[in-house]
Amino acid sequence: MDLQFFKKSKSTLIFFLVFMAVGLPVYYHLVKVDKKLPIYNPNEINPKLVDSSLRSKSKNHRVADFKLINQNGDIITQKDYEGKIYVTDFFFTRCQTICIIMASNMTDLQEHYKDDDEVAFLSHSVTPTMDSIPILRAYADRKGVIDGKWNVVTGDKKHIYDLARKSYFAVLDEGTGDENDFIHTENFVLIDKERRIRGIYDGTKKEEMQKIIDDISTLKQEYSE
Repeated sequence: MDLQFFKKSKSTLIFFLVFMAVGLPVYYHLVKVDKKLPIYNPNEINPKLVDSSLRSKSKNHRVADFKLINQNGDIITQKDYEGKIYVTDFFFTRCQTICIIMASNMTDLQEHYKDDDEVAFLSHSVTPTMDSIPILRAYADRKGVIDGKWNVVTGDKKHIYDLARKSYFAVLDEGTGDENDFIHTENFVLIDKERRIRGIYDGTKKEEMQKIIDDISTLKQEYSE
């Protein structure tokens, strides 16, 4: 760069400095693309996961209000998750297959966020009549569940199954939630502070836990802007 040129043209030097100080940041702001997680509505999800009554819905989907009972016998509702990002799944305490891996992976996520009050966890029993409060308490103790951070819940079966099929879109099979109905799913679902679905993951895969962590970081960045 020819410095003599700037010595001979003070106005050119001033223009150059102003451009560097103002023009480049403005340009960067204009071309920068902010990464945001998608907001999933029923018509954007695999139709096999969506209750037939909701498949055409294209906007404003939110998790329905709920009322469940946790491992301590406390009533848990959507109000307990206000202002929180949470990961949810469906399990049963007697499961000897995918639920074991899922619980281990959820425990790892809980450990990662144990000091982060912005992130919480919610696991629903799909055999609520068998998974009583004492059984859930024993299960929670075995899995290292932190009370207040992670709720493992029971409740009315139809209510839980409606949440799985019509709110979280976590299961492939259809059903009515009657005594013969049974769901078994490996899906973890990421919910934001507005009760919207922001991600669906395979809860049996360790690499998917890192994706959840990455996506929560992206989501938290979205809230900080």
